[in-house]
Amino acid sequence: MNHIRSTLTLACFATLVVTSSAQAQGFRPSGRGITDIMRTGPRVAPAPGAAAPAAKASGPAVQRSAEYIVALVNSEPITNTEVQSRMSRVLKENAEAERVPRAELARLVLERLVLERAQLQLAKETRVNVDDVAIEQAEQTVARQNQLSLSELRARVQADGITLDEFRSDLRNQLTLTRLRDREVDNKLKITDLDVDQYLREQKLSPKANAPDINLAQVLVAVPDGASAADVAKAQQKAQGIAQRAKAGEDFAKLARDLSDSPERVNGGAIGLRSADKYPPLFVEATQSVAVNGIAGPVRSGAGFHVIKVLAKGEAGSAEGVVTQTQVRHILLRSDPKVPTADAVAKLAEYKRRIQSGSADFATLARDNSQDGSAKDGGELGWSRPGQFVPEFEEAMDRLAPGQISDPLVSRFGVHLIQVEGRRESKLSQAEQRETARAELREKKADEAFETWAQEVRARAYVEYREPPQS
Repeated sequence: MNHIRSTLTLACFATLVVTSSAQAQGFRPSGRGITDIMRTGPRVAPAPGAAAPAAKASGPAVQRSAEYIVALVNSEPITNTEVQSRMSRVLKENAEAERVPRAELARLVLERLVLERAQLQLAKETRVNVDDVAIEQAEQTVARQNQLSLSELRARVQADGITLDEFRSDLRNQLTLTRLRDREVDNKLKITDLDVDQYLREQKLSPKANAPDINLAQVLVAVPDGASAADVAKAQQKAQGIAQRAKAGEDFAKLARDLSDSPERVNGGAIGLRSADKYPPLFVEATQSVAVNGIAGPVRSGAGFHVIKVLAKGEAGSAEGVVTQTQVRHILLRSDPKVPTADAVAKLAEYKRRIQSGSADFATLARDNSQDGSAKDGGELGWSRPGQFVPEFEEAMDRLAPGQISDPLVSRFGVHLIQVEGRRESKLSQAEQRETARAELREKKADEAFETWAQEVRARAYVEYREPPQS
């Protein structure tokens, strides 16, 4: 049975083997939104006080080692079964893990579990909570990223030997760890103007600054993980047909909007003008000898088959500061013990129904009900640049075509109703370029600050190692 290769599992092995032992202890949930949260490890420790899940067997029954405690974190046990379950998931999802000696892999996995457990305990002590509505949206995100319906996702998860309760617990813990990081690390970072000046100087001296600029568009025919040979062949045939139609002169943007599985389909497949080093190497190689308006592909990646159109090529630096901007507005309802998240979601769903039926106006509802500073402007957030909003907001925004309204979205700030009003390619002002650089530098420093903070959390915890884990 094909296991679900959700973004829950994509980065686990890389995190374990690329870092040193100390850094492996400093695990961070990558990203700070639902989409990026899924890119952390495959399994996390159960919430503090919860019973350790029993290991699942897949395929024929095998003899299991006796259960025992391998470590205590502030008197809370980590069991051999938990370590072996995590190792099994890592090995299943990452072929490179096979090259790591089992004892070393077990040690790295155990250290990761120790730190996760210490952070989850801190989250519980400081009342960092994730409600059921956020978990449901996280499930939908994983399903969407795997081109599955929610019922198909749940069936695949269960086929992979994970109960739905365990899967939802994994999501809750990853979201909890991310919110804890936001509060304890990211929100306390300060980036000075001098920091930005130095960062910009370093960027100009970087070899990547000399990379040529290109603008590409794509049609993606997605291939789900574990697809059969027949399914792969069918997807390839579809991509080849799209490429032939594009080469024959059909409107590429319309093909993308109608047929692509990529989020860029709302923009006619256009990815945007940027330096070549910011594109996947596969795209750069495929289009290197293709003229402007030419078609390349289909080319195969882990996501599927890509048909690529070259929209523009320029000299190095010609795209400096050019980004795809989105004009967006929203209505924000904050949730608290008096206003549960589910109630805010229901209210915004009703607002959406009224707007779409023509019985209410978005701007008026925003002015009367939104609970942030944009209310006075009818919810207008203006023209935004990539990275300006938190990832969960931006991921939902990027999936909307101009004029579309999202379903209610849960973020760390509350619940949003989002409408995209327009998109454009625009050259950023000098001030906007500095703010973009500030955001990039903040992300870099946040990773460094997290490592330090994670070690402090680890140092404050009482950790007692018992017997080493064994398979």
